[in-house]
Amino acid sequence: MGSCFSAESRSPLPGSPLSPHLANMKKRNSRKRLGSRGSSFEYRKDEALHRIPGRFFLNGSTDAASLFTQQGKKGTNQDAMIVWENFGSRTDTVFCGIFDGHGPYGHLVAKRVRDHLPLKLSAHWEANVSSEDVFRDFGLGSMTSEDMSLLSVDKESRPSIDFLESEKHPDIFETLKESFLKAFKAMDRELRVHPSIDSFCSGTTAVTLVKQGPYLVIGNLGDSRAVLGTRDKNNMLTAVQLTVDLKPNLPAEAERIRRCKGRVFALHDEPEVTRVWLPNNDSPGLAMARAFGDFCLKDFGLISVPEITYRHLTENDEFVVLATDGIWDVLSNEEAVEIIASAPARSSAARALVEVAIRAWRYKYPTSKVDDCAVVCLFLDSNSNHLSTASNGNTEVQPTSKDQLDNDIEENNNLDVLTPLNQSGTTRTEEETSLEGNEDPSKLEDMSSDIGINWSALEGVSRVNTLVNLPRFIPEKEEKAGK
Repeated sequence: MGSCFSAESRSPLPGSPLSPHLANMKKRNSRKRLGSRGSSFEYRKDEALHRIPGRFFLNGSTDAASLFTQQGKKGTNQDAMIVWENFGSRTDTVFCGIFDGHGPYGHLVAKRVRDHLPLKLSAHWEANVSSEDVFRDFGLGSMTSEDMSLLSVDKESRPSIDFLESEKHPDIFETLKESFLKAFKAMDRELRVHPSIDSFCSGTTAVTLVKQGPYLVIGNLGDSRAVLGTRDKNNMLTAVQLTVDLKPNLPAEAERIRRCKGRVFALHDEPEVTRVWLPNNDSPGLAMARAFGDFCLKDFGLISVPEITYRHLTENDEFVVLATDGIWDVLSNEEAVEIIASAPARSSAARALVEVAIRAWRYKYPTSKVDDCAVVCLFLDSNSNHLSTASNGNTEVQPTSKDQLDNDIEENNNLDVLTPLNQSGTTRTEEETSLEGNEDPSKLEDMSSDIGINWSALEGVSRVNTLVNLPRFIPEKEEKAGK
């Protein structure tokens, strides 16, 4: 999704917090060119990463999961996703993640986090379990010096949420909690010093989970969301929200930001969307309280410390849905669970949810640009008998052709020299409405409307960019500008 507000954010005032970093980025990037040894090494490393067995990041499905993402109408798709089976060489473990980028280079930040956060988490988890195996090879070589130096990082003093407070936490939760905290901190530090990705006014959310046996541990940052589909005592399928949307209208989040001299308020024309602003500058207007990147706000209350949650799964729990806010802005938790459960096959469950969400955007908000959507659906039992309305179907193997891999790798590595970006245009007009097309309301009759009350940090809908006015990267405009 998008992210910022004001003309000042596009053209920083001299001496503003936005100026020094951009100048430094220019100097760093002027020294780095495509074809350099560093760039070539990164390419080979990412190519090897994308070919690891059991690691999925493109549209497709496995026996246990379904993944799908679709670009919206705001420019480059800034959503990223991943399912990693046999995570950390553990046959009973799976890692899933959804990442929603924002800002001019949000797509690069999201993909960088998608690719490197799981590696850091696995490394810290292994180190916590057995210090003797800290230097274990994960198929991409040993840990970097930065990863090793961060193994002893102090834990951030932030309480985690526990939905089963009366239950004693197993050892795996305490171990993974510490590993999540260290990995998220290491990831944000890597973004701060990355030579070719400018994360000063760009960032990403992250909702990630590790499932091992009956245990589910979730690390959440930002406003993407995890929802559980489970059976109640009457055997009715219900939705249980596993994460809190970490937005600045939450009292604890707003208090922390104000204590750090950041400002928190909503604009007059969108009173339902609370944003984070610099102390003396009406920018960037970030619509979340925690994120990777966005270093212009890191000294003013924005943090990258995740909320860690734990759940002991039972035979009544059927699947977990991870999705970006392109889904949750137009569908309730209950609607999402119902759509997943009624999909003709597990392999098409994620795609079905995205397609309904896109139709809902056009029907409910015809003057708004459709946001990027990404969904990962993890089925908790490979036996389809545990889903009365969702069948296992034929497994659709995720495409991993060389062209697809190369396209994804090139997008991450071919922006060593950052160039000014044109405004992608987020103003809602009648012209845009006609371009997006009008959907027949009858096509949405299978969707329940206004079911129950959503547990959300924002009771309205965020139909605007996460950042108010920073332009989004648009490849077509970049090509024209270069001619």
